[in-house]
Amino acid sequence: MNEDTRRKLASVSTATLTTVLFKRGFRNVFLQGPVPLNPDAPRMVGPAYTLRTIPAREDLDVLDVFKDPAHPQRKGVEECPPGSVFVIESRGDARAASAGGILVTRLMRRGVAGVVTDGGFRDSPEIAQMDFPAYHLRPSAPTNLIQHHCVALDVPIACGGVGIFPGDIMVGDGEGVVCIPAHLADEVAEEGFEQTAYEDFVQDRVGAGHTIRGLYPMTDPANRPLFEAWRKDNKR
Repeated sequence: MNEDTRRKLASVSTATLTTVLFKRGFRNVFLQGPVPLNPDAPRMVGPAYTLRTIPAREDLDVLDVFKDPAHPQRKGVEECPPGSVFVIESRGDARAASAGGILVTRLMRRGVAGVVTDGGFRDSPEIAQMDFPAYHLRPSAPTNLIQHHCVALDVPIACGGVGIFPGDIMVGDGEGVVCIPAHLADEVAEEGFEQTAYEDFVQDRVGAGHTIRGLYPMTDPANRPLFEAWRKDNKR
């Protein structure tokens, strides 16, 4: 993805991004459920590399399947492109883990930008200590084979109730994860970056006791030169 776009998105909150996307008619872009294991981890930005699952079947999902390097979960961990986000569709089912500490560590060491599931992770206390963006519903100790059969990589999926296509841009912060359609990423990043500067100015003004009337939104033109001066002083 465009590195200037990546830089700008890393400074924009998911709250702001949902508003920017709402202006363009997108109402369902925030993943429902997944939360960060480590709220202090870096913000997550990167194109989606996806893994789709269906409910497990007892004759197929046995421990020996992990001996096959082509198993979709293991193959995905080794092939997810650096800078991308590994997004796992677990159908909102956290009764068994989507992945665990070893696989998440491998993603981190390979330079992947983050991992997201609408299921759960095992080894979650260890993952929560990593300086790596990881999002899930809740901890889940059982192996994924108990509930999840991995079927396909880099295909359209549903995660957290949002349709996600390979290459869509995933952005995560302490609040959660938003999915930006790939073709809108550059313009959303630019508008989100500008809106963030304005909202930081508003936060400063309101924190100093200023009314929101005429300021948020800016309907009083007297606030415009104040904003421009603030941007110059703060190099924004």
